Amino acid sequence: MIATPAEIDTLKKPVHILHLEDSAADHELASLVLRRARLPHRIQQVDTLEGLLAALQEVPFDIVLADYRLRGFTAIDAWNLARPLPACPPFVLLSGAIGEAAAVDAMHLGFSDYLLKDDVARLPRVIARAIEMAESRHAREQAMAELAASEQRLADLAEHLQTSLEEERAAIAREIHDDVGGALTAARFDLAWISRHGSDAQLLSHAQSASEMLQHALGASQRIMMNLRPPVLDQGLLAAVQWLVQTFERRTRIAARMSTDQEFFALAPALQLVAYRTVQEALTNIQKYAQASHVRVELSEHDGSLLLEVGDDGVGIAPAALAKHTSFGLRGLRERARRAGGWLDVSSQQGRGTTIILSLPTAAARENTTGDTAP
Repeated sequence: MIATPAEIDTLKKPVHILHLEDSAADHELASLVLRRARLPHRIQQVDTLEGLLAALQEVPFDIVLADYRLRGFTAIDAWNLARPLPACPPFVLLSGAIGEAAAVDAMHLGFSDYLLKDDVARLPRVIARAIEMAESRHAREQAMAELAASEQRLADLAEHLQTSLEEERAAIAREIHDDVGGALTAARFDLAWISRHGSDAQLLSHAQSASEMLQHALGASQRIMMNLRPPVLDQGLLAAVQWLVQTFERRTRIAARMSTDQEFFALAPALQLVAYRTVQEALTNIQKYAQASHVRVELSEHDGSLLLEVGDDGVGIAPAALAKHTSFGLRGLRERARRAGGWLDVSSQQGRGTTIILSLPTAAARENTTGDTAP
């Protein structure tokens, strides 16, 4: 069956064909069929592996027609030689000496199609279909590569924004500690002096009220500073998480406990911050939405990974809520875990609570992964 005009029209330019064939008569027959089908083309014949490789490296071809069995090698050898090339064209078997099993094996290896020489009249249609499939595959691969690159750029941007946010938090915390905290403390000392040396009852009453307000402001500034960048992190992850749990229990009156199987985790400072923010975000969500009566936070180490688990007995999260594209909190936690070389999982059943599990590589695991050794 000869290719129809519509199929030929899909080929927007002359087809550049490399014909791997050691029979001049068979090469001429293929050329004749293509001319009769009025398929715009240029065809070049080679009959050795060296000639094939040289031709493919010299100019781009749209397709390779390959006889199965040639002098000293097969089309499979030619395919294995050409496949690693940056722009390997699709291969089509055009042979009279091939069984069905061999043809199927060739297709599994990556050949686009096969055609018996007895049915060579179908060659234009087979060529058009192979080129169309190759172009579709290339377009799909290019789209996937562009999508992956776009996702990587978004991930890099998210990481940059998160790093900038943490730096800004640390800077604001320092300013609160150095400037605001210092000014409030100095004002409190002045009010204390007025209270000690003043004699007017009304003045002393105002001084006492102002001192109480200053004490409240100092407490608020300390809470804000701790939320921005807690100094307790300098004492290690366990101390920081314990402070979070205790503060959460005091603030919410929800029973919360922390348990761990060891006293120290060899975790890089950046990863400690990831774990800390995970606990902080989880406890914030529990306070806002969970309606829980008990919360547990567990820290352990297994197979070179820190495992952090935060669970509650609250109302749970509906599957639709977990899948919402606006779930930036959990989505952000997952992304931070992934960028840190770990993972985060959220499991929830409505009416039976929610559990968040974070896994991060410890210092020893990261050294084994990168091939570093301790000094």
